[in-house]
Amino acid sequence: MSDPATPPRSLAEALRARDDVSLAVLLRSRPDLITPVPTDLTQLATRAGTRASVVRALERLDRFALQTAEALAVAADPATYGELLGLMTGDEGDQAVAGALPHALGALRDQALVWGSDDRLRLVRTARELLAPSPQHPSPTGLGPTVQEATAGMSPGRIQEIVTTAGLATTHDAVSAVSSLTALFADRRRMADLLADAPEESLEVLSRLVWGPPYGQVTADPAPRLRWLLDRGLLLPTAPGTVVLPREVALHLRAGRAHRTTEPLPPPVEATATHRPQVVDGTAAGQAYTALATVEELLKDWDEGGPTVLRAGGLSVRDLKRTAVGLDVSEPMAAFWVELAYAAGLLASDGEADERYAATPAYDEWLEQPSAQRWVRLAEAWLSATRTAGVVGGRDAKDRTLSALGPGLDRSAAPEVRHRVLALLAGLPEGASPSAESVLARLRWERPLRGPQQDEDDLRSRLARWTLSEAELLGVTGRGALSAQGRALLGARMPEPAAGEPVGPGDKLPVHHHHRPTAPPEPLSPAEQAVASAAAARLLTPLLPEPLDHVLLQADLTAVAPGPLQRPLAEMLGVLADVESKGGATVYRFTPGSVRRALDAGRSASDLHAFLTEHSRTPVPQPLAYLIDDVARKHGHLRVGAASAYVRCDDDALLNEILADKRAAGLRLRRLAPTVLATQADPAALLDGLRAMGFAPAAESAEGDVLITRADAHRTPPRTAPEPVPDGPPTPDATLLAAAIRAIRAGDLASTTPRKPSGATASVTGGDLPRTTPAETLATMQAAVLTGEALWIGYVNAEGAASQRVVAPVRVEGGFVTAYDHTADEVRTYPLHRITGVAELADDET
Repeated sequence: MSDPATPPRSLAEALRARDDVSLAVLLRSRPDLITPVPTDLTQLATRAGTRASVVRALERLDRFALQTAEALAVAADPATYGELLGLMTGDEGDQAVAGALPHALGALRDQALVWGSDDRLRLVRTARELLAPSPQHPSPTGLGPTVQEATAGMSPGRIQEIVTTAGLATTHDAVSAVSSLTALFADRRRMADLLADAPEESLEVLSRLVWGPPYGQVTADPAPRLRWLLDRGLLLPTAPGTVVLPREVALHLRAGRAHRTTEPLPPPVEATATHRPQVVDGTAAGQAYTALATVEELLKDWDEGGPTVLRAGGLSVRDLKRTAVGLDVSEPMAAFWVELAYAAGLLASDGEADERYAATPAYDEWLEQPSAQRWVRLAEAWLSATRTAGVVGGRDAKDRTLSALGPGLDRSAAPEVRHRVLALLAGLPEGASPSAESVLARLRWERPLRGPQQDEDDLRSRLARWTLSEAELLGVTGRGALSAQGRALLGARMPEPAAGEPVGPGDKLPVHHHHRPTAPPEPLSPAEQAVASAAAARLLTPLLPEPLDHVLLQADLTAVAPGPLQRPLAEMLGVLADVESKGGATVYRFTPGSVRRALDAGRSASDLHAFLTEHSRTPVPQPLAYLIDDVARKHGHLRVGAASAYVRCDDDALLNEILADKRAAGLRLRRLAPTVLATQADPAALLDGLRAMGFAPAAESAEGDVLITRADAHRTPPRTAPEPVPDGPPTPDATLLAAAIRAIRAGDLASTTPRKPSGATASVTGGDLPRTTPAETLATMQAAVLTGEALWIGYVNAEGAASQRVVAPVRVEGGFVTAYDHTADEVRTYPLHRITGVAELADDET
């Protein structure tokens, strides 16, 4: 084991010096490091330095922590804390930056991006390569290469000329000359004296390059202002026609700052309006009720089978437009409601040959739940869904249009952004609604863009805007402020804010220092989510309107529902009448077609009269009673079946009337018998054609019975809701972390513990597997069973993968050894022929 007093020589040694709590912080912040669990700390360090893992870790740093890493990338390697502080604060100093820097550096250490003591800070090599300036990848600091890097290909004679012109003594070699020039540029006083003699035009050239990009173009015969700078090495050639401002010169001109603007503090989320909490909750509850009604209306329209599924998957543009018209919303909003119902598992494709979308059996179960619980299910699905309705209508990487319910809509960052936006809203006083721009500015500070992306192309910003609008549509917020039920639904994700201090989801306690590293929100356990959902339902229940058991019938063949109706009443009225207008009160209109629809569903005229009498607070108007009786008298007089299709009727005069009607020409009817007409059209087309002519035909079965049609006849087979696409490996829970750390510690013990040879043929040098003869292996194992000692073994599994393990043998028989494996922390059985060798642990370690 390494001596704690000895500075670590590698990241692996730095990790080895950490305690379990510190390792748990690392593995929780970078879960990709334990997928799968490393065999030891050396492998963990290697994985922590891979490009993919480092890129992911850098992308999850806040702006100030990233600026700290960028400063280390342009500092010496290793750098002292004082050097880093100078790069961050400049010569003048900055109290806010100085106060925040220890916490930013601590965050980088926690995530194993920086290691070493304060007098030898090292940025992980891969991170330095990603953040250090190069001609192909300019640094976000705007700094260029050092003098040593820029003069790497320059002739020694030219270097000596520059040194002499800069007022320095000539040296015997180029290395010392470059060192002398570097020392000059890093000396504030001597640099000030040098630049004091510079022409004004030359200083203007430097001012244009000082904050980056540091590269410029020159001709073969540079102007005098450029020649003055080139002769003194203040500009150095990097390629024909290209010059660069050396890093040391730029830092002098910047007064030592690595960044033009350093942002140690997150921008505050500003409230633009404040409403009474009761108003916010009431408004959100109204939106929640509208959301439920919208989803019900959508799926009711698809009860008989919704739009067909495109060959590539999803809804066609025409079907989305038709859905939007039916819901009386815009197309983007229609896409949101369709995707929400899909995410909640309420609709899916039916899987038939002519594949269509339809409600699932889960939809019927959902309808039977109380309104508040139904809302909770929608809200939970929205919070965790990675499918993003906002991208519908855009283009994928292959320039194909993205369609609602189609592939390519998953955005793995969506759940995190939703939770983070709502957490920011929760940090405001109750009833306060923020400006969208302040929320976006905060998110950009917490996850700054790397590269030349513009704000309009920033996916996180677009996700945040969609979150604010969708939360309002769904009733999670009201008037832009987080509602009580929305706050409850998030449960433990919401921190308790310190007075006047915005907080992030990773904060557990109020902290009053200048900078606090942000952490991704930890997901609720199923038990915690159930408690949070129940609390949200309890808060929402009293705010939703009570369903009514009556309507008001009017003489103009309409019925007014002054509020939400009880489900049986709403379902029956939806069959018997057409919705004419929606709002606080819903207006239904009775028509011959709607009454016929109720008769087709198996209701009789007397059933309809009794239903209206029971549920109307006003007498049944005479025109409505006449309408029901008139339609019922004609209903079923004509019967349509399959011939392809036929019409039969006992009244041959009525059939003569149909044949004589010019509107029937398109049906191409012909008489088969005095009471039967036949056509090549299918029964559905024949029914529609006769109804368009004013008749009231009824469909019949093959047995001649009236075919009753019900609105809820078509359902998909049981379907599960779509699984969210995770944004990398999930954050490990405490149990997994503890097990992983035990396994890594045990594997590290196996690879680093000193061993002593168990025989003349044993080889235990370096990190190689021990090698002993089968006889020696068996004898050592049997002896260890008697003494209870632990052994170090080499093992090759059935796939040929070799590993080192520390085991305590319990039993040896039948060619197998049963032992407690310290590496896996469990009892395992190993075939003796797969053990390459065995060695005892050194006496000072056993």
